[in-house]
Amino acid sequence: MRVVLAQPRGFCAGVVRAIDIVERALEKYGSPVYVRHEIVHNRHVVEKLKGKGAIFVEELDEVPQGARTVFSAHGVPLSVVEQAKTRGLPVLDATCPLVSKVHMQGKRYASRGRTLILIGHAGHPEVEGTMGQVGAPVHLVSTEADVEKLDIPTDTPAAYVTQTTLSVDDTKGVIAALKKRFSDITGPDTSDICYATQHRQSAVRDLCKVSDVILVVGAANSSNSNRLREIGVEEGLPSYLIADGDELDPKWVEGVATVGLTAGASAPEELIQSVISALRRLGDVEVSTMDGIVENIEFRLPAELRTPATATV
Repeated sequence: MRVVLAQPRGFCAGVVRAIDIVERALEKYGSPVYVRHEIVHNRHVVEKLKGKGAIFVEELDEVPQGARTVFSAHGVPLSVVEQAKTRGLPVLDATCPLVSKVHMQGKRYASRGRTLILIGHAGHPEVEGTMGQVGAPVHLVSTEADVEKLDIPTDTPAAYVTQTTLSVDDTKGVIAALKKRFSDITGPDTSDICYATQHRQSAVRDLCKVSDVILVVGAANSSNSNRLREIGVEEGLPSYLIADGDELDPKWVEGVATVGLTAGASAPEELIQSVISALRRLGDVEVSTMDGIVENIEFRLPAELRTPATATV
């Protein structure tokens, strides 16, 4: 059996930064460090950080007074920021810089008097954070049909922003519908779309050309991982989302010559290797990596974590 790895795959710079923030906070300040929501959508990552002393909570009222607190990579509403200030919680913000950029774009459009429309999935933490950051009403759409249902006059000055885990391909139909409906609408350039989302989706499309089945490593609640699996299905291949090698069903690869393997932006490389190990238990495996974009983007840590922890005696 051939196993072809997508390039790029797995961790993006925003995820690396978020995990680094929790780990460095634990090193510098000691445990516990409280994290609001999953730092990223991956159970293995969360469990590993728990083992190092991180405590994950759903809401800030679960955090003891004055305890060091981290906001997840998905971002939070302004109401949560204000609650942390009121509670006197020292906060480290692990919001992905590309998500923060969407927040700033939304605020800028709203400050110019434009009605803001967000393209995204209802209930996703990033969407809830963005809608709560703008400080003005935000209309959420996820499909072209949603655009038609908007109760906004067509001559209203409008603007749109998008959830970062959606690619250019994911949003182009909705954007076209918005531009068709509204006579005065603007939005960010397509170059502002999250690079990691676009790269991973393009890579899985290329992977489909040389594979018989697609395996995507990622969490069931990971938006970008689910989208990678959907692309495999759209390309006509049997495609499966699995958390790790333990979830591999041998029937999926029975008689298969080439397995295409990729991972969502919040899945660590060790989980990809666990799937390869599971495949090797079924027979001989030859592993190769597709040509593709090599990402070298890094996001800076908060200033207080850039200096190493002071040794204590």
